Order: sequence, then C-alpha cells, then structure tokens
Amino acid sequence: MATLKPSTIDEYISAAPPEAREKLHEIRTILREVAPEAREAIKWGSPVFEENRILFAFSAHKTHINFMPTHTTLDHFRTELADYKTGKDTIQFPYDKPLPADLIRRVAAFRLRAVREEGVRWMQKKRAQ
Repeated sequence: MATLKPSTIDEYISAAPPEAREKLHEIRTILREVAPEAREAIKWGSPVFEENRILFAFSAHKTHINFMPTHTTLDHFRTELADYKTGKDTIQFPYDKPLPADLIRRVAAFRLRAVREEGVRWMQKKRAQ
C-alpha cells in the first residue's frame, strides 16, 4: 500500500519520525517569526517558505534536521557555522542538541533581505569575481 505524500507542513511534521517533530516545530516557528508574510508549501517533498521566490527549506533526516537557506547565504556565516556539518546549501542540526535559534534567525533574516532587496534567486550561482 502506497503512503500519501504530505501536501502541507503540518502533514510533513506529523509524518516525520518522533525524534524530529519537536525540532521541526521549533524551526518552523523561528522561520515564521522571521518571514511572517511568507507562504508555506511543500516543494520536492520538503517544507519551504516562499515570497515570490523560495526563501528557505528544511527537512527531517535520520539523525538531524537540514536547513537550506542556499550557499549564497551560508557563505556569510561560514565562521559561525564551523561547529555544524554543512553542505553546499545546507546546515545540519542534530536531534540530540538544541537548535541554535539565534543563528537560524539571523541566517533566515539575511536570506530574506537578499531576496527582497537584491532579488537573489533560489540556488543562484555565485557571480564571477
């Protein structure tokens, strides 16, 4: 029997592993505070916040939450992110540690400003220097 894919963030969180749900609620609350006018949606199977463009996404995994504010945003926070596992566009927050709410808030606010003021797109390539 096939399982239905979540179509809302509430459904996504409800379907997530129990150890992920509290962190998913917490990161969603932080992102709502930063971008209260953003629409919530599910894109590519992950929760996203968007305002004409995707602002950021997050997802649950076996041992961590992935927060995806894009590499153009992460580049500005590399020093502060040294204690976290990062990918090109992602930050991993393990379930067994508190979420760094202030850092998430600042990263999300930076991304929001970049989209609103500079029109930075989702997964935009770096400009040649």
